[in-house]
Amino acid sequence: MRKVYLAGPDVFLPNAPAHAAAKAAICARHGLHALPPLNEDVASLAAMPEHEAWRVIFAKDLAMMRAADLVIANLTPFRGPSADAGTLVELGWFLGAGKPAFGYSNSATPFAARNAAFLRANPDPMPGLTVGGFGLPDNLMIPGTLEAAGGLPMVLPDQDLPFESLEVFARCVAQAAARLSTG
Repeated sequence: MRKVYLAGPDVFLPNAPAHAAAKAAICARHGLHALPPLNEDVASLAAMPEHEAWRVIFAKDLAMMRAADLVIANLTPFRGPSADAGTLVELGWFLGAGKPAFGYSNSATPFAARNAAFLRANPDPMPGLTVGGFGLPDNLMIPGTLEAAGGLPMVLPDQDLPFESLEVFARCVAQAAARLSTG
């Protein structure tokens, strides 16, 4: 059974363990063993100085990434118009490691439109700069990575869905499993 690292900011949800279990069940139905980067030992981490705790989390996540055969990344915009920065580092790691990468977003709104809305609501720290959207769901490096590392485009909904919705994730898992089975 192939091991899939589940990248994304889902770990910050208040119900993160239950959410991860639901994702793991979807993966199992497609013959994949999920590796969600949860920090189950919160008490031990809280007892550590911060400069140690983050290194423990990083080392654990990196070990899981190394053990994984592929990644499925939640690229739903997180606290801004684009995907979570940590998730993007993980996605790039998988590309660099030559391992398959697949991703999805629960946002159907194109990146340029989300970026424009963000700038209307927040002062532009660098006025006059433009961001090319190219009609893509996020910064061009994200869909480019998915196509280079998994051969499939980012899986998107027809309309915006709540962040914690698993509908698009389930479609992404099915597409990744089918892609992996055909080589």
